[in-house]
Amino acid sequence: MNSDIKRIRTDAPDPARQALYRRAIYIAIGGNAILAIAKGLLAWLSGSSAVFSDAANSFSDMLYSLLMGLGLYLSQQPPDESHPQGHSRFEPLVSLFIALAMLSAGATALWQSIQRFLSDARPIDPFWPTIVLLLSALAKVVMYVLVKKIGEKSNSPAIRASARDNLADILTSLAALVGVLGSRFLWPALDPVAGVLVALWIFRATWEIMGENLGYLTGRGAPKELTQQIASIASDVPGVINAHRVVADYVGPQLRVDMHIDVNPQITLEYAHEIAEDVRERIEQMIEVDLVFVHVEPAHKNVK
Repeated sequence: MNSDIKRIRTDAPDPARQALYRRAIYIAIGGNAILAIAKGLLAWLSGSSAVFSDAANSFSDMLYSLLMGLGLYLSQQPPDESHPQGHSRFEPLVSLFIALAMLSAGATALWQSIQRFLSDARPIDPFWPTIVLLLSALAKVVMYVLVKKIGEKSNSPAIRASARDNLADILTSLAALVGVLGSRFLWPALDPVAGVLVALWIFRATWEIMGENLGYLTGRGAPKELTQQIASIASDVPGVINAHRVVADYVGPQLRVDMHIDVNPQITLEYAHEIAEDVRERIEQMIEVDLVFVHVEPAHKNVK
């Protein structure tokens, strides 16, 4: 048996992607920590259920930001004996922890709002809650735009999950604001009602994140449009007569592609290998793709 068989991928982590990950971690941890502390103090001082729900969401955001930082760090470690294909599957696993943290925050917010609704809801002084919730929504708009761009550039499911959570937070802060103002000027119970709406938004975002990342962990297939794009790229390579049997599924946040190409049966093995390598290199340049396996087959003998 050959003892020189390579058992570990030699790919090094992409420095540009690592820089994007670090930027997303700093934004998430710093922004969520400041918002969680500010909202927590305000909820304690004002007694608002809606603000408490929003504060609970921000505290869960702060916790998941720490988990996200750890997970992204692990996912960017180079391949080793224990993980010869790399550590990219840590990313969707971390995204599930993010979803669980959000689920816990939503359940806490829902329970507290229901309890307040069933008890004696009272009007909330809107001055400080209005200022803090508006500033919170504005901060989340900035965080959403920045993190969304990073998620698109890095194709990171954990960072995209963080961006979607920021978008949901904008809506929940505005719902909390409506509850605070409504409890003062319309009906005191609007505050706990808004708290329930905040919790429901959290549950919705949680469901979307869990569905996407379970697909990454269980080998969900690539969308049909993306598979067709892969086949089209391969067909455009000089020397490829036809690309067929393209099987693309997620192994972590990126795709592994297994595909067959037809080439002229009269060419040399060396030339056929060069064509296959050209196909592999072009497809692996796609941000969605991690690894490509190309099988070369002879085309019909009449094809020249």
